[in-house]
Amino acid sequence: MATRPAKEAIFEQFAADGISVMFGNPGTVEQGFLDVLEETPGFRYVLALQESAALGIADGYARATGGPALVQLHSGVGLGNGVGLLYQARRGHSPLVVIAGEAGVRYEALDGQMAVDLVAMARPVTKYATRVTHPGSVLRVLRRAVKIAMTPPRGPVFVALPMDVLDEDTDEPAVTSTIPSRATVPVPEELERAAAVLRAARRPVVLAGDGVSVSGAQEELARVAEALGAPVWTVNSSELTIDTTHPLHRGDLGHMFGEHSAAALAGADAALVVGTYLFPEVFPLLTSPFPEAAKIVHIDLDDYEIAKNLPADVALVADPKPTLAALARLLGPARPESPLESAREPAEVYGETMMDLFAGELAARAGDRLVVFDEALTSAPALLRRLPPRRPGTYFQTRGGSLGVGIPGAIGIKLARPEDEVVAFTGDGGSMYTIQALWTAVRYGVAARFVICDNRRYQLLDDNLEQYWRERGIAAHPHPQGFDLSHPQIDFVKLAASLGVPGVKVSKPAQVEAAVQRMLATPGPFLVDLITT
Repeated sequence: MATRPAKEAIFEQFAADGISVMFGNPGTVEQGFLDVLEETPGFRYVLALQESAALGIADGYARATGGPALVQLHSGVGLGNGVGLLYQARRGHSPLVVIAGEAGVRYEALDGQMAVDLVAMARPVTKYATRVTHPGSVLRVLRRAVKIAMTPPRGPVFVALPMDVLDEDTDEPAVTSTIPSRATVPVPEELERAAAVLRAARRPVVLAGDGVSVSGAQEELARVAEALGAPVWTVNSSELTIDTTHPLHRGDLGHMFGEHSAAALAGADAALVVGTYLFPEVFPLLTSPFPEAAKIVHIDLDDYEIAKNLPADVALVADPKPTLAALARLLGPARPESPLESAREPAEVYGETMMDLFAGELAARAGDRLVVFDEALTSAPALLRRLPPRRPGTYFQTRGGSLGVGIPGAIGIKLARPEDEVVAFTGDGGSMYTIQALWTAVRYGVAARFVICDNRRYQLLDDNLEQYWRERGIAAHPHPQGFDLSHPQIDFVKLAASLGVPGVKVSKPAQVEAAVQRMLATPGPFLVDLITT
């Protein structure tokens, strides 16, 4: 192999792995390879104005394509800015390959400007973090990073690339990274053990998470649930695990309070847990929410998550799709719905909120290419009532607890799938974490749509605080001023216009129809400030 500078060879390696776009925000210590990027045919740099926006766009792109997505951050300051969104990618298993430059190995002892231990910074929020110190291993390390990012359970990885190492020559060949297959099925004896536990249950329940969607096991999950007659609850789920109009679907257990999970599971005598862990709430119960005699069958490719918090009677490290298919064959035809008393919540009567009206109008007009990115939080129930997710790849939700992913996530999805109609729903608070991503949408002609659900508060904090008061017998009183966003009032339409995105404010029901029509008719990005108070 002919020698060439490592800063050139890395683009050969990216090309070998089918990577042709880099999301980032530039810096001086990355200037060497960014200069080469400009002369690399077929390679594209997508500029964001802040690192969180770059990571959010890459996260959406990776989720829409299956990854990997390449992100460039600027040394320690850029990595520090992106830590929150890297945490989101880590908890959500997004296969991001994150690189950052540094001044050089030769300067390590001098503790100069921006000097920091990048690997130590990245390690808590990535699946793998390392630093290259010799030009002869640059491509090998990048291949290792891609392999680790893409091997289930997937996740973000980080590689520090010192400038002086990249300036040196290397004769390493660029070859395609090897991604090991983990499409594994347990041996027949273990499958039969799982089937026996589930067959014996009178009131089984299914708990499913994002491992189902990553595996593409939605149909297989539905077949198993039907064979058991078991209600399906989603747990830590940010993509479609089952058609939400399926008669066995019950909704999401939520992410805040363990008592909610316990109420849903109170009558269960067995649980099939697939592609998630127990339990992901912010305030989980310290004791098991299951009845004492309940049996648990846990299937996941992430062996760390199996029995992490609660023991399992049958624990199978396996790919959900072929494993559920095999289980469905063992369990046989569908049986009547389980008599689990707490499975079905009583029907509620809802008024026509602004979100109901807007989402209903969008459902009527958007067609079958609609993709929704849901960061609406407190407005999400109305959104899901009017636009229930039904097909894989058409619904994405925030995950990991990070705000600010809605706007950039929709941009990344639209970049990956330009033929789809991509609409992000986010809050007034959440949008302000990464509002500058609108500029990137304009710069690259990304015709995503953005709906700000504007209640002029961190409403979720209000709701959670009221739960806290109830649990502790604290009398209701005014919410903290720190939850209020009404003063000064943010003019989202003017703010979007300053970044090149046209928009409209919708504060009355009569304005909804025209706003949706205009949003869908606009050839480029568009923003709606939807007043939901």
